[in-house]
Amino acid sequence: MHKHTREPIITVLGHVDHGKTSLLDRIRGTVVASREAGQITQHIGATDVPFEVIKQVCGPMLDKLKLRIDVRGLLFIDTPGHAAFTNLRKRGGSVSDIAILVVDINEGFMPQTVEAINILRHYKTPFVVAANKVDAIKGFTRVDDSPEHIKREFYDKFYKLVGALSEHGFDSDMYNNITNFGKQVAIVPVSARTGYGTPELLMVIMGLAQQYLAGQLSVDIDSPGKGTILEVKEKKGLGVTIDVIIYEGRIKRGDLIVVGAEEPIITKVKALLRPMPLDEMSDPRDKFKHVDEVYAASGVRIVAPILENALAGAPVYVGGEELVGEVKKEIGAVEFTRDTLGVIVKADTLGSLEALVRMLEEAKIPIKRGGVGKVNKRDVVEASAVHAEEPLFGVILSFNSPVLDEAKTMAFDKNLKIFSSDVIYRLIEGYEDWAKKERESRKEEFVVPAKIKLMPKHVFRTCKPAIVGVEILVGKISVGQSLMRSDGKVVGRIKEMQLDKERIKDAKQGQQVAMSIEDVTIGRQINEGDVVYSFISNEEVAKIKTDQLSEEELKTLKEIKGMKRVKADS
Repeated sequence: MHKHTREPIITVLGHVDHGKTSLLDRIRGTVVASREAGQITQHIGATDVPFEVIKQVCGPMLDKLKLRIDVRGLLFIDTPGHAAFTNLRKRGGSVSDIAILVVDINEGFMPQTVEAINILRHYKTPFVVAANKVDAIKGFTRVDDSPEHIKREFYDKFYKLVGALSEHGFDSDMYNNITNFGKQVAIVPVSARTGYGTPELLMVIMGLAQQYLAGQLSVDIDSPGKGTILEVKEKKGLGVTIDVIIYEGRIKRGDLIVVGAEEPIITKVKALLRPMPLDEMSDPRDKFKHVDEVYAASGVRIVAPILENALAGAPVYVGGEELVGEVKKEIGAVEFTRDTLGVIVKADTLGSLEALVRMLEEAKIPIKRGGVGKVNKRDVVEASAVHAEEPLFGVILSFNSPVLDEAKTMAFDKNLKIFSSDVIYRLIEGYEDWAKKERESRKEEFVVPAKIKLMPKHVFRTCKPAIVGVEILVGKISVGQSLMRSDGKVVGRIKEMQLDKERIKDAKQGQQVAMSIEDVTIGRQINEGDVVYSFISNEEVAKIKTDQLSEEELKTLKEIKGMKRVKADS
């Protein structure tokens, strides 16, 4: 057994255009410009920054941390964003040890920021907030050195970030005010354009590593390698290759590996490729060098036969047939078919699918099947079968997955909805808005139980017909419906309703309307301030679709049934 401490794996997340790529470029640029640049190791999909380089960039700031852990360096994943983070998955959690959440300090939290926060919370991944674009605050130089009016503008924006984090359950503060990185989220003001704050950001990441990762980074580099697929790529002269982050053990040329796919692939490593160091690259066309082995933590391109069906976000294990069941189990936990009525879900990678499924389940949206890949005819056929039984669930939700033309045509012919987005938050919101409208239109076609309050001091006529202002507390009421007291006695029929002096056919929960009621006298059968209910016949009760009612409407229906029973027994 040969133990060593691997580098923490760092990912960068944030809203589009908030500066994720620029910040990564700035970190790499700052490091490359340092005197120790020759020590930097380029990986496939990642950059390894040794501790000596970080020490040189951060200077005496690191001494304040009194580092007690032997961190060899930091491995930055080069591809920023949700997809890269969610693809860095392993059973029970994320391969990413620490995340940088990039927020434009001038724009604050945006939809993808919220989505990133939710993903980080789910995976329990420690993170630091990089409050980017401070250089866009006119006249800003440094937090403490700027004129008072500029400081005020900066702190106004800074505390909006603190407030937004608080709304999502995270206590936060300026990085230099934090004594325990385990209890508070550090916010580091940065400028990806000028480089301001980069050393401080690296220092905070080292602090997070000390707080969270002591003892967790020790790996046996002689054990069989374990990794996760970042990307599946077709490369000229090599065929289909996989870019993999190795987080445990060692992988060697010639090893037998099991690769995650719908049906796990057993194949043999033909070549392992790493980028050629700049100082060794004699020919610009010769960008990669062949290596005999790599060990954790490391980014590598694996060349092997039959990788066409490999899935981004899936595991890669060194081993053979004995690991197929384990890989199948891991894939099956994310790609699935359920014996239930629900939506069809497609995503571009296994990691994205896992994140989408989790958020749909949190939103209590049932799922029939979850899969990776383009939306195809099979998806439309399955959604159509669901639609025949429950139109609200007979839809396809596609996250970052193209829809094949044949699937589009079939969906159009079958009048089937396909929702597509590259933001999970918007995808779910789009479906929920549509479903809400569909439910409302359905309610026009069947009786909905209603509870109504006769508003005090709003009686305009007591009888023939009675005219009174009412508030719809629950449900929906229509002209022609009869009203019932809480003792089950029918007390009149709605002749007319007006909202803002306009006649209306229906009134819904939350509306206050003028109502004329036949066959009742206010002050005798009913009084102002009373709560009355819509009368629903037994035949109508049997036709009510309870799955289309809200919790309040279901409760009101139960009350109405109880009143009718009491009346029948008396």
